[in-house]
Amino acid sequence: MKLRKMIFILTGILCAVIIMAGFNTSTTSADPPTRAQLGEKLFFETLLSKDRSISCASCHIPQFGFADTIAFSHGIHHTPTKRNTPGLTNLSGRPNFFWDGRAATLEDQALQPIINPDEMGLPIAEAVQRLNDNETYLHYFQQVFNSAPNSKNILQALAAFERTLETANSPYDRYIAGDNNALTAPAIRGRLLFIGKANCNNCHSGEDFTADRFKNIGLYNGTTLTDAGRYEVTKDSSHMGFFKVPSLRNVAVTAPYMHNGMFKTLREVIAYYNTPNAVVPGSIHRDLSLNKPLDLTPEEMNDLEAFLEALTDDRFRIARH
Repeated sequence: MKLRKMIFILTGILCAVIIMAGFNTSTTSADPPTRAQLGEKLFFETLLSKDRSISCASCHIPQFGFADTIAFSHGIHHTPTKRNTPGLTNLSGRPNFFWDGRAATLEDQALQPIINPDEMGLPIAEAVQRLNDNETYLHYFQQVFNSAPNSKNILQALAAFERTLETANSPYDRYIAGDNNALTAPAIRGRLLFIGKANCNNCHSGEDFTADRFKNIGLYNGTTLTDAGRYEVTKDSSHMGFFKVPSLRNVAVTAPYMHNGMFKTLREVIAYYNTPNAVVPGSIHRDLSLNKPLDLTPEEMNDLEAFLEALTDDRFRIARH
């Protein structure tokens, strides 16, 4: 049993190494670090949490598409967060961030988990002071920014690292590039369903499978499901229950799904869209496109799931299997 446990631990470590190798921004000690390399160090730095217990990577786990594996991540003092932790891949060029779109830039996004009392819980002024008191980081910031750490360049470094987390080596990408054998037969059929009968492409369009819009997909009913989403930012009653349409890249490894993590598998997500009323009756202001059941057969649901699986970059698929 001890040997089996040790093998499991070593396998997990190996998977994490494989993942980060794909995003490797390391440099030799003789070279000055880049903004992204400094941002990577900060991303894994527990110094940026109030009690020094967690880092950005505690919730944004590399081998899971920089998402988490539970519905609500735990911040300092094991406090659960309000919403499910989204993945951080393929964020370059996105017009807004977080489920409710409250951040307009990656720099704005990077700040919020640090200062949120339920997450890392550290005032930015204190974060600045800690990094200035650390000789290593003081040296790094002087090299990269020709300046001591401050509230602006800390966030610039973190955002620079996040912009390196781009993925475009999935079976789907190879299929689109001309490799007819890259997708399985079920995935090919699933792609046709995605852009046809299942109507997924209506919201999940473009290179990263998101139209960068906000939608009410029916997960707000004012009683058991009370997160108002975008409304909390805009205070516009027409935005009640609206949430950002996420990218579907690497979706096979970012479970659980939705802003509240209520669906544990892709099959549960597909089943919801197939018959929303059967899962969440009484939803308020649900998008009209979801009023009619999709009437997908079990075989079609399998095919659609196969296509969604094929949107995941090989580096995550290798680690997952």
